[in-house]
Amino acid sequence: MKKQDMNRDWIATARTLSEALPYLQRYAEAVVVIKLGGHAMTSDQGMETFARDVALMRQVGINPIIVHGGGPMINAMLKKLKIESQFINGKRVTDQPTMEVVEMVLSGSVNKKIVQAINDQGGRAVGLSGKDAKLIECEQTDKDLGLVGSPSKINPYVISTLIENDTIPVIAPLGYGPGGEDIQYKR
Repeated sequence: MKKQDMNRDWIATARTLSEALPYLQRYAEAVVVIKLGGHAMTSDQGMETFARDVALMRQVGINPIIVHGGGPMINAMLKKLKIESQFINGKRVTDQPTMEVVEMVLSGSVNKKIVQAINDQGGRAVGLSGKDAKLIECEQTDKDLGLVGSPSKINPYVISTLIENDTIPVIAPLGYGPGGEDIQYKR
């Protein structure tokens, strides 16, 4: 590379950083919750870019929290196990056998892949679900859909502790109901 080209690259980099500086200052130490949908995880290149961006956010002082989905991966595992799903208005009905697969896929496979991708990009991520340390209590929102609901109470202690230690929480969307039952929470 010629010296002139190198100087041009340095000038472009300096310009980009100077444009980014007000945003970096504005969002320094901010907590940002990012929903990573299951369809966004189907591309290896997309996952690598996402993980690099999340690691960069943490490195510049922003505190990302990742909450992920995994619908396509759940569907693939249900099909592989020959478990038929019922749908109401495009939403999966989650009975107990389905919930076992949902938890296995979200907590056991998808969550770990996201954590590894972020760690591979220089971040420090830890995977958990809303069931861990009673992190997220949920209420069932539509009994026809089964063990599906929305968060009603969040215990911030674990998340705060991770953030204070420069760690990125990656949370599988599973919580517990008032009776201790498993609930998959959705938007």
